[in-house]
Amino acid sequence: MCAAGHPGGDRVSELTLTVIKLGFLALLWLLILSVTSAMRSDLFGVRQAREARPAKPAKQRKPARGAPSKIVVVEGPDQGRSAPLDMAPVMFGRGPDSSIPLNDEYVSTRHARLVPHEGQWYVEDLGSTNGTYVGNDRIVRPTPVGAKSRLRLGKTVVELRK
Repeated sequence: MCAAGHPGGDRVSELTLTVIKLGFLALLWLLILSVTSAMRSDLFGVRQAREARPAKPAKQRKPARGAPSKIVVVEGPDQGRSAPLDMAPVMFGRGPDSSIPLNDEYVSTRHARLVPHEGQWYVEDLGSTNGTYVGNDRIVRPTPVGAKSRLRLGKTVVELRK
């Protein structure tokens, strides 16, 4: 008998303790796997489905009148940096393959890219941890952008300009 006077009381509390231990162990493994997955996607990026990307035209068109011609970092650690937009894709991130490498700890290695398609620019997130925003809206698919559009990547804000 246990202290409360119930026979088998030790067995019930032992079973309950074992279930609690196994539940805790399962939660611990779930946490470890989710942290590992987040680190993996931050380091190596997430593969994108082909249909999510704008199709590449057979030949590049000239930029439309009033289309942006350069991109400028207006906020963040790399403020003042700029690059011309010459109708070639522009990669943003901390990685060495980035067209515009950003020294922002909240930017993923391969964070986002800017792609021209039929005279229009599209921005797409590459599975970044903290997301890519056009204005205040987080993007989930390739999104058209124009002159004066502001893109937020981590703590960095870039603006497309004429």
